[in-house]
Amino acid sequence: MNTTAIIPAYNEENNIGYVLNAVMKAKQSSDILTDVLVVSDGSTDRTVDIAWSYGARVIELTKNMGKSYAMKTGLDNTDASIILFLDADLIGLKPEHVINLIIPVYEDIADMTLGIFYSGRSLTDLAQRLTPFLTGQQTVKRWILDMLNNEDWSAGYGIEVALSYYARKCNLRIMEVPLFNVTHIIKEEKLGLTRGMAARMKMYWEIARKINRT
Repeated sequence: MNTTAIIPAYNEENNIGYVLNAVMKAKQSSDILTDVLVVSDGSTDRTVDIAWSYGARVIELTKNMGKSYAMKTGLDNTDASIILFLDADLIGLKPEHVINLIIPVYEDIADMTLGIFYSGRSLTDLAQRLTPFLTGQQTVKRWILDMLNNEDWSAGYGIEVALSYYARKCNLRIMEVPLFNVTHIIKEEKLGLTRGMAARMKMYWEIARKINRT
């Protein structure tokens, strides 16, 4: 079985190097991760150059298409039977976190793993404990992803809702994996208060829209 890590990224020059450092070390230390693919979602900063410098495969989208589109683009460019999705703005990610997310699926103990923040920051810890299915850190068997339709893949941040729906429908074995001391940059920190709040409201709207359609 092959495992590909897909990392959708939009203007993450300040953060993606830390994520790739952990992912590449995990790849070097274990044969369960075979490929690392960064999908630049119309980035205009140095995201692509930094991804190349770490030895990742890189796909460049010419304009910003949204998280789910970038994820689907990554999926379409690998034949791996196991897919690990990671956000590009994680703080505190370690190689062991990466391996721990993959192992249960690789060893067929679970069909899907969800990475849950613990002991990172109270704000992000609480959000994930309330809605664990909305995590961007997931390992999924490919056949599950192949069940998603075009509407699901156009859901933006609602893609996690779509995956959760199929997980319940198919009675999948889902395992939550604690990611101790891991958190991420919130949108207000990344974009400033006004733009960050606007981006957050867009994210909530995409999630709510997908919930209403499932």
